[in-house]
Amino acid sequence: MWSHIVFDHPVMFETLAMEPNKKREIINDLITLSKAKDYYTKIKKVWKHGYLLHGPPGTGKSTMIAAMANLLEYDLELTCTISNR
Repeated sequence: MWSHIVFDHPVMFETLAMEPNKKREIINDLITLSKAKDYYTKIKKVWKHGYLLHGPPGTGKSTMIAAMANLLEYDLELTCTISNR
């Protein structure tokens, strides 16, 4: 049975170890997209965006997702995938 668990991760973009210009670029992109929902509705396009994060375990992919969610005040649904390797 599924149950809701609040994802409460304290990370913010200000605390991410990341190149400052790239960090600002991602923040600006997320904020721009979050304010564009009405525009996408008007032009009849799907309002969504994707980022492909890759790297070995422990390099900050999940932390980046948590920072994005906290910036946009989004709730996260965490799922587990199984590799076919």
